[in-house]
Amino acid sequence: MKSQLKILSCLVAALALAQAQVVSAQSADNFPSKPVTIIANVAAGGPTDIEARLHSKKMTELLGQTFIVDYKPGASGNIGAAYVARAKPDGYTVLVVSASFTILPAFMEQPFDVEKDFSPITVISQRTSVLVVNPAFPAKNIQEYVAYARANPGKINFGWVGPGVVSGALLHSSTNTRATFIPYKGTAPIMNDLVAGRLDVSSATLTLALPLIKAGKLRPLGTLNDKRTPLLPEVPTIKEQGVPDFNVEAWLGYLAPAQTPSAIVNKLSQNFARAVKSPEIASILEAEGNIPWGTTPEQFRQIIASETGRWRKLAKETGLKLQE
Repeated sequence: MKSQLKILSCLVAALALAQAQVVSAQSADNFPSKPVTIIANVAAGGPTDIEARLHSKKMTELLGQTFIVDYKPGASGNIGAAYVARAKPDGYTVLVVSASFTILPAFMEQPFDVEKDFSPITVISQRTSVLVVNPAFPAKNIQEYVAYARANPGKINFGWVGPGVVSGALLHSSTNTRATFIPYKGTAPIMNDLVAGRLDVSSATLTLALPLIKAGKLRPLGTLNDKRTPLLPEVPTIKEQGVPDFNVEAWLGYLAPAQTPSAIVNKLSQNFARAVKSPEIASILEAEGNIPWGTTPEQFRQIIASETGRWRKLAKETGLKLQE
């Protein structure tokens, strides 16, 4: 009798799962049947916003429903992220995030769990970042930078904003050197102080730094990614220059609330990938040193788990904390 009940219970569970999968597939067939809102947890006008608006326009074309970018900045991006974490898990509210999404949990308290409260959709693109100094700074490459840091412990002024601190923290932790980390409220003041010589060094996206590099107002020491960029082919990566564990990937991705049906998540993922690889978007990204990507949801889930663990380890080693 017990064995029969167990078999019956398994059959009921299997039937329920099959029904749920059918419902999920049917809902994906009809998705989207109304506008989809992309929540940007940053202010309008920056690189994340600009790229998200490119995606939204193409997604509207591909899926026949309007994709709208809405802004909920503040609290280091936590306001917008928390809003999406609490949203109905139906695919009609998604979050666009940068790599700071996996960095911030290591350095500050958050009102959500990045691994449990979201359904990863895709990492849509990778961004190239570069370590830059004022041209008067006495180092032309990473080896000279490290040598100067060792001879002048704590005298290098490293400007950072929010999660940008990890590039400097990782570099100095990996080379057993010290710098003075100076927090800023935005990237524009950092660039201004670097150019004026009031600041020694910082990291920046290539989109922001390249015009200043080409104008001779900043000097690149190395790229943060593990591959050189074709826009600065003569500049080696920091990893190439003798810091073997150094790699700080910048990226842009999309997430939905946890429990969003997998069929809907997959449909969004596949179409975001189509959007970013379309000639009109890919050409814009590549001109700025960015790389169209488009991961699967599972690949994105693995990236979140790996990077979150990595930055928590760095935070523990360095004792760094971020403030909202």
